[in-house]
Amino acid sequence: MPLALIISSHVAGSRVGASAQATALVQFRIDSMVVPTVLFGRHPGWGVPGGAPVPIEVLEGMLDGMEANGLFGLTDIVITGYFASAAQVRAAARAIDAVREAPRDGAASRKPAIVVDPTMGDAGKGLYVLPEVAEAIAAELIPRADVVACNAWELQKLTGADARDPQSAMRAARLLGKPTLVSSVQRGAEIGVVLADRKEAWLAAHAKMDRSPSGTGDLLTALYAASILEGQTLSYGLARAVGGVAETVTAANIWNAPELPIVGMGARIKQTSPTVRIERLA
Repeated sequence: MPLALIISSHVAGSRVGASAQATALVQFRIDSMVVPTVLFGRHPGWGVPGGAPVPIEVLEGMLDGMEANGLFGLTDIVITGYFASAAQVRAAARAIDAVREAPRDGAASRKPAIVVDPTMGDAGKGLYVLPEVAEAIAAELIPRADVVACNAWELQKLTGADARDPQSAMRAARLLGKPTLVSSVQRGAEIGVVLADRKEAWLAAHAKMDRSPSGTGDLLTALYAASILEGQTLSYGLARAVGGVAETVTAANIWNAPELPIVGMGARIKQTSPTVRIERLA
């Protein structure tokens, strides 16, 4: 069974962050080790979240315990997300290096993939982490990433280039020099996700929805990470990931669910959606 290491937020009462990603990966028979950066009761969008950041010595101790048990050598994919401090970011960078350097053989012989979601801000909200956290993500994690999974605002923050529409998002993504998944890309009445590397670029778009619970970016990252482990093509991996998110948001609206119904979706979260169209950009 593939194994993921997820270093991100744990929010007990909301389907966001690491717990949402681990739940989604179950449908792909991917096991997860979750190292929380914060322990919150609810998503901050609901109000004061409760809980607190995880102390750096606790976070590092968890990573040390995993490494001591030989688990880094079994890790197939690392996903990073929300961080509360620059020290946490640096600890995650050291863990990524250790995962890559860990001895591997047999079923765990494949090279681990590193997916970095530079969770730092969004359009209309601006930066919602400390400036030093954003700087550490850009300096320590982006260079280590095999895939960057960001929203359009974060991509603009990282590159200084506009990324709001599909063509500009493609150009900005290529400035990072590695495959980049860009969410919240706008085109008229549609919203979409651009996936670009040096050779090709794709857009998966659908009509904007009236309401969307928090956590769609986390879910998108997890679903695309699953496609990496399965060896899917860029276009199919993108189509399936965006389809899974779109169908989950649609279900949340139909069921009037305040959070993403990831468990309730079951295997449907693995499917493409007829509401999502795919367009080749380059």
